[in-house]
Amino acid sequence: MLSNILAAIRSPPDPAEGAQQRPPRYAGEDTTPTTRREILGWYAYGIAAEVFAVCGVGSFLPLTLEQLAREHGTLQTSHLPCWGPQAPTNGTQADEQCIVGVMGLHITTASFAMYTFSLAVLIQALTLISFSALADYESNRKTLLLSFGFIGSATSMLFVLIAPPVFILGSVLVVIGVTCLGSSFVVLNSFLPVLVANDPSLQEVKDGGDEMSNFQSNSNSGVGDDADWNAWDEEDSLDGLQGPGQHVPLGADGLKSKGSGSNPELQLSTKISSKGVGLGYCAAVFVQILSIALLVTLSKTKLAEISGTLPMRFVLLLVGIWWCLFTFVAGRWLRSRPGPRLDTSSSPGASRWRVWLRLMGFAWKSLWKTVKVAVKLREAMIFLVAWFLLSDAMATVSGTAILFARTELKMSTTSVGLLSITATLSGMTGAFLWPHVSRRFGLKPNQTIIVCIVLFETIPLYGMLAYIPFIKNWGVIGLQKSWEIFPLAIVHGIVSGGLASYCRSFFGLLIPPGSEAAFYALYAATDKGSSFIGPAVVGVLVDATGQVRSGFFFIAILIVLPIPLVWMVNADKGRHDALAMAESLDKSHGGPVNDAQEAEGLLSHEQ
Repeated sequence: MLSNILAAIRSPPDPAEGAQQRPPRYAGEDTTPTTRREILGWYAYGIAAEVFAVCGVGSFLPLTLEQLAREHGTLQTSHLPCWGPQAPTNGTQADEQCIVGVMGLHITTASFAMYTFSLAVLIQALTLISFSALADYESNRKTLLLSFGFIGSATSMLFVLIAPPVFILGSVLVVIGVTCLGSSFVVLNSFLPVLVANDPSLQEVKDGGDEMSNFQSNSNSGVGDDADWNAWDEEDSLDGLQGPGQHVPLGADGLKSKGSGSNPELQLSTKISSKGVGLGYCAAVFVQILSIALLVTLSKTKLAEISGTLPMRFVLLLVGIWWCLFTFVAGRWLRSRPGPRLDTSSSPGASRWRVWLRLMGFAWKSLWKTVKVAVKLREAMIFLVAWFLLSDAMATVSGTAILFARTELKMSTTSVGLLSITATLSGMTGAFLWPHVSRRFGLKPNQTIIVCIVLFETIPLYGMLAYIPFIKNWGVIGLQKSWEIFPLAIVHGIVSGGLASYCRSFFGLLIPPGSEAAFYALYAATDKGSSFIGPAVVGVLVDATGQVRSGFFFIAILIVLPIPLVWMVNADKGRHDALAMAESLDKSHGGPVNDAQEAEGLLSHEQ
């Protein structure tokens, strides 16, 4: 694991760098062959940011936020401090909910963390859409990547300075960090089609003409999106997405598309992206282990007595330093690969900022045009509604589980870190497992999705068992003991791996060929646009009931709602409608989807 990462850092420059490969399509285009060092630079940023995604957002940020608020809060009834020498250690007072004041409102510390992440996801979605048209111009792609990377890593490192009296600043840092994380990932993935297009191994294909020109015209279509990380075993993954006798022509996000079996660009992008995802997850697990070791060490010092958040804040410092260092490596090894110059001819004398604002408006307008086309495709719209609900449920379960483990099960920070590792490794296992399960039982893609959803439903249902009086009296079953959450973490990881990849795959069936970029932009916007709702609702329930467990009722309903919608989708009819729509758009010579492709930029690469 670590040896692969260190080998990437030590890689020498590639002597091929600097040679021209093909004529530029616009003034200033960098068409020098993609070098090995450049590919390693692309890997380096995945190694950098994935650590914050798993160790920060997935583990220690929710715990740190809750603990910061707790150390500044008071118990709901007794009004005693929630933490410190005056805080009760046993009895009914110790079981009271901890309340903290935020902008004149009194909320529980657990809901404070949920509200923060809900706001962070909402702002991230707005940022992704608003900046979607900027990365494809001039040197903005690399500039945005490094800016998001360094700003995001700084927010993680600055947590070491956030004391309980200024806990609200921690919420601000989370919002900035989560926004930078998601934005940097989509900018990173927008590099991949450019790197593939200039790869020297494709020289013969590029000289062939037609195949290269087709690929060039869709260079922003998200080929090789590393979000579909079940592509680690490409042969098994693609086979597993097919039912009996069914060929699955998938979209441009790194999945199999119609007639793409011999597409060398697709094969190369899949190879690069799958390795990048693998390195990112290995780095995340490695740093998570380091973090647990650091927590155990610091817990034996006086730092933990000063503040319960200090050990976790030092872990976030470590995570931020890691993110910053590997961002620096990515910045050194990635070429700028500039896009066309920003056109200011239509606005003589306009400032650069006005041009950027015009592009932001164009991005929103283009997304709306894509929505108007998607509305005409019944099967695609039904599935988008299902994905809207399902993606929100997945995001809500993750955040709720971490806070439930800490506040209800009283698990230590070290145990929560181990829980995160369990879920991460299970997710990687699920990526390999589901294609084999689907092939073994002859499941169609939507049937596999429904099986995953049913298994996912067992998580909140199991937690709700503790509301049954005789089970509650047992003191076990229904997530009453901390060890019970680890098997559920395995279920969560395995199921999430299948849902994330198969939903993207199934949606690819319903996209008009040639419009993959615009429709996957809409898919990503639907994902991010819904994922703030669930955490906010759970936060309200926690405030109303004083228990994180009450959120299981909402989650159970949210998970089951997409099942009839997924079942209703007729893949054959959806594909037929998509092909008919593609012909219609071709005849219109630049319809709404083609316009959207021009501006969708980052979102088509969203993971």
